[in-house]
Amino acid sequence: MVHAVVAAAEASTNPLIPEWSDLIWAALCFVVVVVFFVWKFIPSFTKLLDDRAAAIEGNIAKADEAQNKAEALLEQYTAQLADARSEAASIKEQAREEGKRIVAEQKEQAAIEAARVTQAAQAQIEAERKQAATQLRSEVGTLAIDLASGVIGETLKDDAKAAGIVDRFLAELEASEGKAGAQA
Repeated sequence: MVHAVVAAAEASTNPLIPEWSDLIWAALCFVVVVVFFVWKFIPSFTKLLDDRAAAIEGNIAKADEAQNKAEALLEQYTAQLADARSEAASIKEQAREEGKRIVAEQKEQAAIEAARVTQAAQAQIEAERKQAATQLRSEVGTLAIDLASGVIGETLKDDAKAAGIVDRFLAELEASEGKAGAQA
């Protein structure tokens, strides 16, 4: 056995470097394993990676499409909201103007009604004043005739004559009141 170790020591100078035959067999096994991997595993692995990349790209495209749709809907809703706010403002302004118009109409109608009531009241007061003046004139005339009858001692039954005397007396009385009012 010593002989085999010595022969081995002489044949190879470096124990770390294998023999050529070992290197060829190792290289051949390595090439067979690499060819097997390239033929069987790499295509399926490449297909798996391609499928995954396509799925990711498809999902990204779907997400982009969904985001674009969402942005379009957001713009549409924003435009609708702006339109609704604008319409609400115009309706509010129309209602405000309508309210002002109604208030103005009501004020005008109230003023007309107040003027009518005032005019009716003044007409009634004037009618009552004339009635009172006529009634007062009649009573004053009757009293004056009775007083004059008592003073003169004769009855003044002649209505035309009595009415003339009463009217003249009242005219003189009004004239004297008018002069006194003008002097004051």
